[in-house]
Amino acid sequence: MARTKVVIMGAAGRDFHNFNCLYRDNEDYEVVAFTATQIPDIEGRTYPAELAGSLYPDGIPILAEEELERVIKENDVDEVWFCYSDVLHTYVMNKGSQVIGWGPHFGIHSATRTMIPSSKPLIAITAVRTGVGKSQTTRYVSRLLKEMGKRVVAIRHPMPYGDLAKQACQRFETYEDLDRHQCTIEEREEYEPHIDNGFVVYSGVDYERILREAEKEADVILWDGGNNDTPFYRPDLFITLVDPHRAGHELTYYPGETNLRMADLLIVNKVDTADPVKVEEVLDTCRTANPAARVIKCRSVITADNPELIAGKRALVVEDGPTLTHGGMTYGAGWFAAKQAGAAEIVDARPHAVGTIKATYEKYPNASQILPAMGYGDEQVRDLEETINATPADVVVEGTPIDLKRIITVNKPIANVKYELEEVEPGTIEEMVRGVLAEG
Repeated sequence: MARTKVVIMGAAGRDFHNFNCLYRDNEDYEVVAFTATQIPDIEGRTYPAELAGSLYPDGIPILAEEELERVIKENDVDEVWFCYSDVLHTYVMNKGSQVIGWGPHFGIHSATRTMIPSSKPLIAITAVRTGVGKSQTTRYVSRLLKEMGKRVVAIRHPMPYGDLAKQACQRFETYEDLDRHQCTIEEREEYEPHIDNGFVVYSGVDYERILREAEKEADVILWDGGNNDTPFYRPDLFITLVDPHRAGHELTYYPGETNLRMADLLIVNKVDTADPVKVEEVLDTCRTANPAARVIKCRSVITADNPELIAGKRALVVEDGPTLTHGGMTYGAGWFAAKQAGAAEIVDARPHAVGTIKATYEKYPNASQILPAMGYGDEQVRDLEETINATPADVVVEGTPIDLKRIITVNKPIANVKYELEEVEPGTIEEMVRGVLAEG
């Protein structure tokens, strides 16, 4: 019988994982191509033969999503599978309507059938949107486990923006590891906080291999999710964060709603800075959509290390890039920190943006009050540095989870902002974590 011809629509993450779980060495299917979007300059590569398996000695092409129609028609494709995250439900079905009109079936893979089981207790931390507070929650849970005497290893959702074969299984314990693997700003934003807290973090492309390596040195595995994607591993405790700053999004974004409905624990975060009416709205949605889950409120406590640099000054706020791009936020922790410290003005960087940063503003006009810390490659890092240095401000308020001074040289003092999870009524997270350990 002829093999079923497949195209996988992705963004260099979930797409590769689904391929590895469902199609690698599967003689019933021929994956004609991956298509790619969301992340700058990730198309035009090849999923390498050493990762693709025996059926693909030349690897699999990764093409821009704009080429999808051509690929379908030239290859008589049978099925197209949607494999990326943090998009409106209507966006998914707009894509589906296009594909169906071109001829193939259109579908979404099961979350549970692409979850790899672990031999160790596994806690998954996910969200309904990008930028709700997954990483701070992972740090919070890591510290709880450390206090219990457990060896913790975090596994981060993939961000393979470089050589995919070299990035198949990456282990980060020191800043030297970040340099050795030539990590982008986006990668450093996720890995550095774990390193700062004394924990090893893994990431890469081959998540079966990654899990087996992590299990060798861990008592407990923490899945640190990306965007609002579902976990790659089967969790013993499934935690999902919900954002009252974006009330209603928990039911309108894919696959965040899946996380909402599958969770054992729902955390309504940032209640200290959100409209109380929106907090209650989100709480009601959580209880209705997932009545079996525990639901708690948490604060995202924001502090600046040098608030005196901000008071009365013109502040340029730099925030985590993905939170402001496909996350859709108009502000973040840095913006709140600047306001709290008494900044005289939040400076608009748009008139001074150059190159790829200027293009980012044009694509994401919601980011007008802040500067997204884009750095997917050397060109973007240079453009970010030039934009910061050209913007007439007295201080940079850095709301990213990293220290930008490690990567770029700026002509202004930097006030670093930290944000940590705090339970409004402490105890629930620890209780549920202990429950998982007792079962294990």
